[in-house]
Amino acid sequence: VQLQASGGGLVQAGGSLRLACETSGFAFDDFPIGWLRQAPGKAREGIACIGTEFGTYYVDSVKGRFTISRDTAKNTVYLQMNSLKPEDTAIYSCAACTLGGDFYGIYGHWGQGTLVTVSS
Repeated sequence: VQLQASGGGLVQAGGSLRLACETSGFAFDDFPIGWLRQAPGKAREGIACIGTEFGTYYVDSVKGRFTISRDTAKNTVYLQMNSLKPEDTAIYSCAACTLGGDFYGIYGHWGQGTLVTVSS
């Protein structure tokens, strides 16, 4: 089981980034997949989830700015991040989730992260 996040980088406040979570080793269509982030000195938080029938969940702090999507042909989940703020700076990773906002490893596996840095 692999969940590999990519697309992070350095961006100015107000800018945009698109993250990708490429997956393999499990039945992608059977799992809701979502994004978590961990900012320096803070606990990891789940921020977005997309279900197998494309329902979505967002934490309040990213609603209206971030959009999650999934491509079943590529077994990949994306996170389009717009209007980025310095407080969005964190390591972003992906995992299985529920539309109620719970996150868990797939067969115990959590994704590797990608660093997003938003400068003011």
